[in-house]
Amino acid sequence: MRLDDLYRHKGMRKQMIESLREMGIGNAEVLEAVNQVPRHLFLDPAFEKFAYENKAFQIGSGQTISQPYTVAFQTGLLMPLKGLKVLEIGTGSGYQSAVLNALGAKVFSIERQRALYDRTRELLPALGYNIKMMYGDGYLGWPVFAPFDRIIVTAAAPQLPEALLKQLKPGGTMVIPVGDTAADQKMLSIERSVQDPKEYISREHGLFRFVPMLGEKARGDVQ
Repeated sequence: MRLDDLYRHKGMRKQMIESLREMGIGNAEVLEAVNQVPRHLFLDPAFEKFAYENKAFQIGSGQTISQPYTVAFQTGLLMPLKGLKVLEIGTGSGYQSAVLNALGAKVFSIERQRALYDRTRELLPALGYNIKMMYGDGYLGWPVFAPFDRIIVTAAAPQLPEALLKQLKPGGTMVIPVGDTAADQKMLSIERSVQDPKEYISREHGLFRFVPMLGEKARGDVQ
């Protein structure tokens, strides 16, 4: 397993951070966390020289690693994160998990694809990230550790998953792309009311494109 993070990689990251600033990402904490995470180590070596461009890449099992802008944008909607319990639906490469962890979040992440789960559960601790992972159905969430202060979904859902809404702590926020997977999806932030936990306040944050969120997978291994 390669773990090299050289000066040239760090230089490429700094250039990426400047690009993210120009694209409107202004949260200094988010930018610093993204700058800390070696994105090239979450990609196939064939993509290394393109790792710090604002592009999504295939990571196997029909899944992708999101564009750095998308990762930074979703993360910004969740802030602040230090010390908070965050449920991530769709571990994928582990890149988003690492950014959340770099911000001080206690990350609980669910991955549906076995090959990705097996690969990422080895990679994240090898890179020094402390993520609790589970192989299972993201639509069901992780009730044994609920409620969560934050929930982030990194795949497109046709509608808001009821189980995830129930696992969100009153006063907490869920960030999720919702809509037809054949087109762009609306990025939503959902806040659960403190005064009335049955009430959820939804806000829209533009259009994005994600792979579909899949379900119907037996819950299984935990790390």
